[in-house]
Amino acid sequence: MRRVLLRGAVVWGALLTMVSCGLTGQGSDEDGRPPGAPAGVTAAAGSATSVHVMWNRASGKPEVARYEVYRGTTKVKEVPGSEYMVDITRLKPSTRYAFSVRARDADGRLGPPSERVRATTPAATAADARPPSRPQRPGGKPAGSRAAQLSWTRSTDDQGVASYDIYQGSTKIHSVGGAQTATVVTGLRPGTRYSFTVRARDAADNVSSASEAVRITTPAGPADTKGSDTGTGMAPSAFRATTHRKDGAYYLDLSWTQPQVDGVIAEYQIQLDRKPVTSLVWGATPPPGRATYSFYVGREAGLTQRVRIRAKLPDGTWGAFSTERTVTTGQP
Repeated sequence: MRRVLLRGAVVWGALLTMVSCGLTGQGSDEDGRPPGAPAGVTAAAGSATSVHVMWNRASGKPEVARYEVYRGTTKVKEVPGSEYMVDITRLKPSTRYAFSVRARDADGRLGPPSERVRATTPAATAADARPPSRPQRPGGKPAGSRAAQLSWTRSTDDQGVASYDIYQGSTKIHSVGGAQTATVVTGLRPGTRYSFTVRARDAADNVSSASEAVRITTPAGPADTKGSDTGTGMAPSAFRATTHRKDGAYYLDLSWTQPQVDGVIAEYQIQLDRKPVTSLVWGATPPPGRATYSFYVGREAGLTQRVRIRAKLPDGTWGAFSTERTVTTGQP
């Protein structure tokens, strides 16, 4: 395969680019190197006194032993490296807060802080002891072998629903804002049966009874030679690939619609002829929706290559590949 030299990216501003030159990794980490800054950090008020903070699970080396969550410059929570979301409680109503996350490895090395994210708690409600109604008509389906899509109808509350809590069995695994009635749960295991329920929460921290259980079994799903899921779940959709010529050189132009996930997709991998050639890593939170990217592929006309792309999901696993497209330089 012809080696692709990456000269630049024309995509959404603050995108950083790493070239893997046909290799699957970025090289071994140096001894003593701390973990990197967690990506995809989000914060949303869960009630008048709590905020739900979530981030993308770090992957690679060094492995993360625990995450530390900061409110401003004060550490307020610490969770194991296997967790990547937490509720910060005992906050003040009607107050704006800033949160960041840092990763620490097993040797105690503390990585740099993530980008700060902000959330404002709603106003407290006086003498509110009535919980929201139970979420109705819950539904769900697998989204590939490592994710599930869940939905429910909106609950009612005399003061308004602040958030919905998602449970896997008896364990709370996620929260979404009160305006949402659907979510995607990632980080599941292939060929496994799960049971999910939803509870509504108001600003006074009154919690509804659980919805009926939604039982989902993830498919086993085939795997490619690298052991990654190649099912249809969480793949970039409407993928397109064309070429253009400029100043005697050819460029490959890609566009796609990002997978619908809760959290932030901060990294994509592009493959040519089923070999990784580059990773796209965000330097800031990307906008939702349609994505475009263009890179240099050489000066030879008539060069045919197969191209596909996949996203690294917020749980740190790779999603499925997009539809594969075949392009030839010098042809529309």
